[in-house]
Amino acid sequence: MAATLSVLGYHLVSYRRIWRASAVSSFVLPLLTMLGFGVGVGAYVTGGVGGVPYLDWMVPGLIASTAMQIGIGDSTWPVLGGFEWRRIYFGQAAAPLRVADIVDGHLLFVLFRVLTSAGAFLVIATAFGTMHSWWAPAALPIAALVGLAVSAPTFAYSATIRSDSYLAILGRLGVIPMALFSGVFFPVEQLPGVLRWLAYAMPLWHSVELSRAATLGAAPAWPVTGHLLYLAAWAVVGWLLAMRAFTRRLVV
Repeated sequence: MAATLSVLGYHLVSYRRIWRASAVSSFVLPLLTMLGFGVGVGAYVTGGVGGVPYLDWMVPGLIASTAMQIGIGDSTWPVLGGFEWRRIYFGQAAAPLRVADIVDGHLLFVLFRVLTSAGAFLVIATAFGTMHSWWAPAALPIAALVGLAVSAPTFAYSATIRSDSYLAILGRLGVIPMALFSGVFFPVEQLPGVLRWLAYAMPLWHSVELSRAATLGAAPAWPVTGHLLYLAAWAVVGWLLAMRAFTRRLVV
């Protein structure tokens, strides 16, 4: 654990140089998003969604989507760069660190980024009066779980490629469809049958359902345990794949 925390400390020290820019965007982005989509578009959604005002219905989805995008964003170029450009992983592997320490320490930093960004979103959303339950703070651990569920397999993917052109493919075929068709902006029940089941397969939809249940104080249609286990399965399988990919690159 001490070695893992040392790797986390390295990433935190590096983050000290750029935290101001990310802190500003963490508050400005949710503010603009809620003004543009929730207030602007929501004004045309009469009756809301299921009797819930559109802004209040959409906000928990945005919190989960933000966690997903931060998790994947911090697991693509930084991981690829750690192998191909800055090569920090090779330096860490030369030190008395195990591959598990390197992977877990970096994943902990990604979770730190996810939690701070989702926390900022939650604060802004609360100021807009969109929280309707004392369970609303549970949106943060849910954000952490979906962040881990998407970042761990992305670690594995980024460790196996040699060019950042493959990251663009991930964004176009993975991130954008997941953000659009996981129930963030409209209920997935409106999708055709095949697309609906694709949405169910995405980890983001499960996080959106849990976040919406927490902020609105209403039980989701599917069992909470099922959502949590599905997200945990993504995280565990992704971690195993990341360990395998990192070991192949770092252990001669």
